[in-house]
Amino acid sequence: MEAPRVSLKQAVPELYQAMIALERAMSRHAAAAGIASGFAHLLRLRASQINGCAFCLRMHQRDALEAGETTDRIAVLPAWRETGYFSEKERAALALVEAVTLLPEGQVPDEIYEASAEALSREEIAAVEWLAIVINSWNRMAVSSRTPVGPEE
Repeated sequence: MEAPRVSLKQAVPELYQAMIALERAMSRHAAAAGIASGFAHLLRLRASQINGCAFCLRMHQRDALEAGETTDRIAVLPAWRETGYFSEKERAALALVEAVTLLPEGQVPDEIYEASAEALSREEIAAVEWLAIVINSWNRMAVSSRTPVGPEE
């Protein structure tokens, strides 16, 4: 039998509330930088796919659909490089989110950052990097705590 995991939300509520505040501030910044809400959820979804976070996968797929994203764009997200569904700016943002998410495998490669700098403004780059930092934090919280995910939750 699996040992029960500590609920970080319940164990240290002030830090959980700080994460909520960080999420809200990041979302406001991303919107101000011109990152569409639906696409912001796709960026979160892509990082969550890499991290294997079932809770965030379910939540951000639902949120992306609610924000107007299409089932086609969601379906091809893991293979976005192979499709014509994403603009040059979106492709640069997806590559940057992946690079920040995959930091354990190495630094953010110069070629990815340079391509992002050609396609995105400084504000957009900052928004995408903060989005990646925040969703990776949420993914680690949910995965390490084994946040329940199922039809009954």
